[in-house]
Amino acid sequence: MTSKNNLFTNPPQNSVTPIKDNYIPFISKVAGPSLWFILLCLIGILIYYQIIKPTWNWEDIFRINGFTLLIWITVTFFSAIVSTYSKTYLNGFRYHKRFTILCLGFTLSVMIFVMSNHVLPFLVCWLAMGLFMARLIGVNSNWGEAKEASKFAQKFFLLGTALLSCGVLLLAYESTQFTLSGIINNLEVIPKSSLLISAVFIITAAIIQSAIYPFHRWLLSAMTAPTPASALMHAGFVNGAGILLALLAPILITSNTLTILFIVGGLTAIIAQFTKLLQVNVKQKLACSTIAQMGFMIMQCGLGFFNAAVTHLILHGFYKAYLFLSSGEEIAMSAPKKPLKIKIKPLQALIVVIFSVGGAILFSFLTGKTSTSNSSIFLTLIVAITVGQATYNIVKQKGFSISQRIITPPLLFVVGIGLYALFYNGVTKLMVGMPMVEVPQSPSILQIVFGVIFLIGFFIMKLGIYRNIPWIYVKLLNISQPHKETVLTYKNITK
Repeated sequence: MTSKNNLFTNPPQNSVTPIKDNYIPFISKVAGPSLWFILLCLIGILIYYQIIKPTWNWEDIFRINGFTLLIWITVTFFSAIVSTYSKTYLNGFRYHKRFTILCLGFTLSVMIFVMSNHVLPFLVCWLAMGLFMARLIGVNSNWGEAKEASKFAQKFFLLGTALLSCGVLLLAYESTQFTLSGIINNLEVIPKSSLLISAVFIITAAIIQSAIYPFHRWLLSAMTAPTPASALMHAGFVNGAGILLALLAPILITSNTLTILFIVGGLTAIIAQFTKLLQVNVKQKLACSTIAQMGFMIMQCGLGFFNAAVTHLILHGFYKAYLFLSSGEEIAMSAPKKPLKIKIKPLQALIVVIFSVGGAILFSFLTGKTSTSNSSIFLTLIVAITVGQATYNIVKQKGFSISQRIITPPLLFVVGIGLYALFYNGVTKLMVGMPMVEVPQSPSILQIVFGVIFLIGFFIMKLGIYRNIPWIYVKLLNISQPHKETVLTYKNITK
């Protein structure tokens, strides 16, 4: 049973508007079953699409392809889970109806956004996604901190929309095309300077929505949202950047701006992992974890693997939705603990290295990423780090026997990497109709240098060296704080 008695899930009692016990609005009752029914229909349509392969394009305004259906199914699934969960969790909440309507509005805006070909609905739906999410953050209008968090986040979303609009409309003006397909097919007529400016605007809009540094603070401040809203935010909203970058991939590749994504994403991944270790409550840890995962996703886009980024955002959505919806239980069962010192014996280190390399080789074989002369080597390196981390977590378990520590890693990794590769290949197949979903880049000196810095930062973090450097510790602690107006500013005000 999920605990509701934590400050970051519900407002202080002196700011809660009186509620009517056991009251569930009609729309909240039917939202969950309706979304599950729509999900089943979409799965049927996807199967039909793969067999018959129809082409659907309405007046060059909307289009449906495998990628569209994939995102529709994903966002509908998350919305159905959240709606079903909130039916009980928000039972008696005064703003339950408003919450449900905002969730449905957000879901619809994402679905229209991903099918839009004309720039007008494309930009309007990007704006709508931000406005709906800002309202969900501040759904309890009687909670001062929530209102401040909503306003703070909305400023970022409006800025992102303005930048995206400037970037896309500049491309439309230069190419005299007002559809995404028309713009992408006429990139050669756009001046290089205009293309570069537009790409930078689009990248900035994407990293704002994904809470990439230095635009991360809105997400850290949004923990005032009800837990179901946080689940939808972290499983769906922040992932919108990956969808945006995948749809506009040819613009980024032609403008040679992928290195920006690679470096910004990598720095964010490392810094956010550092700051996660400093947090003292569950939801703030999850927020830092989300920022780190978005960094990895942006990094994958910077490598030219937009299919890998989409795979990552979907799997992250499943994982993070579960973690947020179970966060109350985690709080109820947790107790303060001293951080464990990392100690690894030579034999354990050898096992970690062996399985890291083995996992990377298996991933390369199953996905065809066997080249060492392009950016796929970085993607394989990320897999090796992930496998090594998981192996270490297993071999350090004191409750495991020696045989279990030897048998468990290969068993888990063969199954885990096999399933991941299967999902990755499936996503790639569904995105086959999109231009440039996988364009490996030749590694530059800058990328190689940053890759080395990334590895050094990773080991500094995992070995806990940063704890012995006070100025780094303080700096990390400061940048991981929410906006000051969203933390107990109104605690003495009685409503």
